[in-house]
Amino acid sequence: MSDPDTGVVDQPAGRPVVLRGGTVLTMDDAHTVLHGADVLVVDDRIAAVGPALEVPAGTLEIDAAGGIVMPGMIDTHRHMWQTAMRGYGADWTLTQYFVWYYLEHGRAFRPEDVHAGNLVSAWDALEAGVTTTVDWSHGLQTVDHAEAAADALLAVPGRFVLAYGNIQAGPWEWTADPAVQAFLARRRDEGKLGLQLAFDVTGDPAFPEKAAFEVARELGLPVTTHAGVWGATNDDGIRLMHENGFMTPETVYVHAATLQTDSYHRIAATGGSISVSTESEQSAGQGYPPTWQVRRHDIPVSLSMDTSVWWSGDLFSAMRTTLGADRSREHLEAHAKGETVTHVHLRAEQVVDWATRGGAKALGRDDLGSLEVGKKADVVLIKNDASPVSFPLLNPYGHVAFQAQRGDVHTVLVDGRVVKSGHRLVGADLAAVRRTVESTVAHLRSTLGEDVWAQGMNPDLPGDEVLDNPYTYTEYKSHSTHGARGDLFGEPSDDVHTRH
Repeated sequence: MSDPDTGVVDQPAGRPVVLRGGTVLTMDDAHTVLHGADVLVVDDRIAAVGPALEVPAGTLEIDAAGGIVMPGMIDTHRHMWQTAMRGYGADWTLTQYFVWYYLEHGRAFRPEDVHAGNLVSAWDALEAGVTTTVDWSHGLQTVDHAEAAADALLAVPGRFVLAYGNIQAGPWEWTADPAVQAFLARRRDEGKLGLQLAFDVTGDPAFPEKAAFEVARELGLPVTTHAGVWGATNDDGIRLMHENGFMTPETVYVHAATLQTDSYHRIAATGGSISVSTESEQSAGQGYPPTWQVRRHDIPVSLSMDTSVWWSGDLFSAMRTTLGADRSREHLEAHAKGETVTHVHLRAEQVVDWATRGGAKALGRDDLGSLEVGKKADVVLIKNDASPVSFPLLNPYGHVAFQAQRGDVHTVLVDGRVVKSGHRLVGADLAAVRRTVESTVAHLRSTLGEDVWAQGMNPDLPGDEVLDNPYTYTEYKSHSTHGARGDLFGEPSDDVHTRH
C-alpha cells in the first residue's frame, strides 16, 4: 500500500519488495548493466535480478521505470558527531579546524551533543542513498560519549560502523582504559554495529601508537587512520606501522594525499585501502586528492565525505569532485608540458564502483556493494519524474556521477527494509531531530560566547602562523612538511616528465 498524496509505501515486516523495470547497475565483477530489469528483495537479501521476474504473492511493487537501481553507497570516513555544526566552518582551513576542535572547543561537546550530531548525520546519510557509513568518531572523550554515539546510530535504520577515537588524549592512553576496552568488547559481541579503532600516527620515532595497535589486535578490530595529511601525518608513520607489522588488509588509510612512492608501495603490498575525501582535500589542504597516484599502484579506493562542518554529506558530491580533481590534474600537467589530454583515465564508471564496491571491500563486507543474488539488500532507486534532469537517461554511470543528487533518491532499502520512499524518509521524526540539534547549538553558543562563536564562523584572513602539530597529547613535531615538495603533484623531482 502507499499514500496516494506522497507515494510513500507501507512495508510490513517481512514483506518482499520488487523494483520493476529500472536500469540496474549490478556492480558485479563484470559491471553488468541491465535495462528494463527488476530487483527482487526477500527478507534481507537480493533474491533475484532480471527482466519480468515472478515474485511471491503480496510483494510490494515499486515502479523503477525511467530510473536507476544501484547498490547502496558506502561512506568510509565521516565525522558524524560534528554534523550539528553543519556548514559552520565553510571558510576554514585544516589548521583552523584543528585549532577549533583539537585545541580550543572540542571538549565542550557533551555526550548528548555527540548523540545529536550522529542522529542528524545518520538520517542525512540515508536520505542521500548512503546505506553504510563509518562514523569516524574522534570526539569520544569518555565512554559516556561513546555510548551516546552508538545509541544514536542504533536509533536509525541504516548500517553503521563506529570507529572509536579520542582527539583529546593519546591513542596509547585511551585504548588502555579498561572501560573503553569493555565498551568495545560488549559492542563487538552484540554485533549491531561494525567497529573500528580510529587514531593517527604522527611519525614520532618512539612510536607511542604501538600500544593502541596492540589493543586493536587483541580485540580483533581494524584500524582507520588519517595518513599523509600535510603538517600532521607522513611517510614516517607509514614506515613505523609497516616495520612493526600493523599494516593489514583491513587497515583504511584516510586521505593519503602527501605520501611518497615508498608509502604507497607499503600500502599496496599489505593489501590496505585508501579512503579519498576529495571535497575535503581540495578545500582544507590535506594534499591534492591522490586518486591518480593510488591508481598507479593499484590500491583499492573508497570514497568519503569527512565532515559536514564544511562540506556536503552525500557521495554524489564525492563522485563528481573526485572526477574533477583527477581530470584537472591530468590536464594541468599535460598543459605544463605543452601537450593535450585526448582521453581521460578516470571514468564515471570507476567512481561509482568506488562509492559502492570500494566501500564494501574497505570494510571487508563481501555481502555488500553489488546487486547479486544472496547479497544483503541495500538498494537505492534514483528516479525523479518531477525533474527534467531525470531524462534522457543515456549513460547511467555518467548520470549517477554528474547528473543525480540527493533529491533524486526515490527509494532506499537497508537490509531489505524500505527506509526512504517517494523521496521521503520513513519513520524519521525530523522535528524531534531538529530540536535535539538546536539544543546542542544553543549549548555551544552559550559556552563559547557570541563573540567567539561568530569569530569561529568567520576566521581571520591569512597570517604567518603555522600549526605544525595538532595533536596536543604529544610534543613531537615534524619538520618534513615545511618546504615545497618540488612540484605541484607528488614527490620532489627535477624533471616532472620522468614520472608520467
